[in-house]
Amino acid sequence: MVPFGGWEMPLSYAAGTIAEHMACRTDAAMFDVSHLGTVRVSGADAFDLLQRELTNDLRKIAPGRAQYTHSCNEQGGVSDDIIVWWLGPDIFDVMPNASNTDRVRAIIGGDDTTSTRAILAVQGPHARERVATLSPEAASVKRFRVATVNLLGAECVVAGTGYTGEDGLEIAVPAHHAKQVATALLQAGVAIAGLGARDTLRLEAGLPLHGHELSPDITTLEADLGWVVGWEKPDFRGKAALVAQREAGVNRLLCGIRTDSRRPPRDGSRILVDGVDVGVVTSGNFSPVLGVGIALGLVTPVATQLGQVVEIVVRDAKLSGTVVATPFTKQA
Repeated sequence: MVPFGGWEMPLSYAAGTIAEHMACRTDAAMFDVSHLGTVRVSGADAFDLLQRELTNDLRKIAPGRAQYTHSCNEQGGVSDDIIVWWLGPDIFDVMPNASNTDRVRAIIGGDDTTSTRAILAVQGPHARERVATLSPEAASVKRFRVATVNLLGAECVVAGTGYTGEDGLEIAVPAHHAKQVATALLQAGVAIAGLGARDTLRLEAGLPLHGHELSPDITTLEADLGWVVGWEKPDFRGKAALVAQREAGVNRLLCGIRTDSRRPPRDGSRILVDGVDVGVVTSGNFSPVLGVGIALGLVTPVATQLGQVVEIVVRDAKLSGTVVATPFTKQA
């Protein structure tokens, strides 16, 4: 157990991180992600409020769907990356990262309902098959869709979202009912996995982690996530800065790097091209699927060309690597 964002989180269980990682890639794994925040925003002005404060355009979706978006500051830096579950015409569950719930709530208001539920993420190529043994209705919720279903006698909200690069579901369960659902999932053959596997899985999938690839000092465009910006919206927090950056071009850009050895790069390591410092590793680890080190890094745009050879300075050693496309691994 380790401290994480104000919560005590399981780093791994008895099987260990690599076994948990491979269970998710080959079958199904369950993650307790109750540390994610849930802020319920409702009422006639909820839609307009979220349109003003978040980058993505809710007009692209409708009730019963989910959307990935950013909360930016006026400089275009990412205060948090968020999933919005649109539950009903005027009801939204906004889901910030663990330590950012209060920050996001200060911007959008709403009611913090985090303590009323647990969230179990069931991910992997056989995740839906396993969940279907408990509830075919829950298992049928499609990717980036949201539905309220009865699961073992409790009303749960199920979304076709996740953070592993695999298909799967995130299930918001009333807190008092969580142990029963988790136990049933284990009995259905779903492996249990901790924070370590969650990090290696999201890194293989090339997914950003706030505080690493995203922060108030890293903009949405620098993280190469311009697709989450609703450029046609009249206005939103940070739009002017992002428009200006889009027109001027970014000075640094996120890219993927695959190393030539098993030794993992680490965040904060400098990235060199021909001995010249071009950027920094934002996340690095060993890839259980590829058997080598992988990293995400912010580098000068000229160094992001696929095939670019780089060196990563890790303590007293230099790891050789190559800029590659992300995700690093394909969905199973």
